[in-house]
Amino acid sequence: MSNTEADPAELLCRERPGEGVTVLTPRDVPLGGPRAIRVRRTLPQRQRSLIGAWCFADHYGPKDVSESGGMDVAPHPHTGLQTASWLFSGEIEHRDSIGTRAMVRPGELNLMTAGHGIAHSEMSTPDTSTLHGVQLWIALPDTHRDTARDFRHYAPPLVELPGATAHVFLGSLAGTTSPVPAFTPLLGAELSVEPGATLALDVDPAFEHGVLQDIGSVTVAGAALATGELAYLAPGPGRLDLMNSGAEPARVLLLGGTPFTEELVMWWNFVGRSHEEIAEYREAWQAQADRFGQVEGYEGSTAWLPAPTLPQVRIKPRRNPA
Repeated sequence: MSNTEADPAELLCRERPGEGVTVLTPRDVPLGGPRAIRVRRTLPQRQRSLIGAWCFADHYGPKDVSESGGMDVAPHPHTGLQTASWLFSGEIEHRDSIGTRAMVRPGELNLMTAGHGIAHSEMSTPDTSTLHGVQLWIALPDTHRDTARDFRHYAPPLVELPGATAHVFLGSLAGTTSPVPAFTPLLGAELSVEPGATLALDVDPAFEHGVLQDIGSVTVAGAALATGELAYLAPGPGRLDLMNSGAEPARVLLLGGTPFTEELVMWWNFVGRSHEEIAEYREAWQAQADRFGQVEGYEGSTAWLPAPTLPQVRIKPRRNPA
């Protein structure tokens, strides 16, 4: 998915009751091309740019797209990252410059590796009346950020837990491990918690974790979350406690990983290490260079998305708090 904001503005970050929990509050931004949809963006922000290698988190829907025509994101580029698409409802067609044509469906992971450079498009299918999901980016470490383009699809099995269920799409949790390889230690899982249930999860104490609220009423280590908010927990604890305090089922995404210590420069759809690199990526995309390849078969509203104008000041690296 294309980030239409060249320089994401600051979001809100505040402490809430709950030991060691910081709640990140998103803001509403447009995403995509002519048929832009509104999303709730939690990462990145000044107070916290990453959780593990997770460097971007957009949560959208449920949105009725039966009359608007749905999602239509023309071919656009990426570098230095992976995109992880996860849907709760709806269906999206993905095409990329490897030649991949794949469907993004609820409960199935589509993981695209940009590496040195890739282009892709996204369109919701004609039968999709409601879109609801998340778009996530994973920063690639310096040793792998120029790796070859790649695409993986994985439908994780349903894991039964006391008072809850899980789909583990990256990493390991609750005795199950995703076969999808990662370039840094990562965790990604969807958790559904029954009304009134409390879920205690054994987690890697070397990981920092984020719990992204989707539906229902969830508290994380005593901190209550609203829709689209993300609870951050630093490394250290080996257990994560979730409670559904409501009368309806609740659903969250659990993201985790070892702290990512490399400095990143993020702008538009590019992840690099310097302002000069970002300028180079932009110039290559505007010239439709071979670096990104061509997306075949896209039949949307425009041939490709041009890059925004670079800011007048140098783009600075994004850092997490010490």
